Amino acid sequence: MSAAPFLLDSNVFIEAHRRYYNARICPGFWKALRHFLGTPSVLSIDKVRDELVEGKDDLSKWITRSLAPASFVSSGQAAVLNRYAEIQKWAVAQNRFTAAALRDFADAEKADAWLIAYALENGSTLVTHEGNDPKLNKRVLIPVVCRAFGVPVKDTFDMLHELKVLFDWNP
Repeated sequence: MSAAPFLLDSNVFIEAHRRYYNARICPGFWKALRHFLGTPSVLSIDKVRDELVEGKDDLSKWITRSLAPASFVSSGQAAVLNRYAEIQKWAVAQNRFTAAALRDFADAEKADAWLIAYALENGSTLVTHEGNDPKLNKRVLIPVVCRAFGVPVKDTFDMLHELKVLFDWNP
């Protein structure tokens, strides 16, 4: 297993809910999330929770009902804020992202830059399903920034494998 804790992006929850691990067909995924999230192995931040509960859909209801707010760590630490500023300066200095992309990335209510800052400061492995297109300029992608700062990135499937999570079907 990875020595670094996994830090979950919003899209880990959203993609699973909408597609491959919908609660009706794979409740084991959601049980595993409830088991691991908030432990030293798997974390997420308050900004992710905020994004997830604003949806007012089944996922939002599950998050509110099944995961205590304390399951999501605070992104408001001074050291994380310093990393956030460092990451924002890096994004601007690249001279390749559109003004709209930079504004979106700098939106303090959105989780992406805060996730990277938290991972960078705390030695976490960021788990996301965002693409990794370094040529894309209309959006500042998590994996592109993580690579620039040496933050490891994995997807949900790699994380589940490393955590040794099994979904067993019993007919």
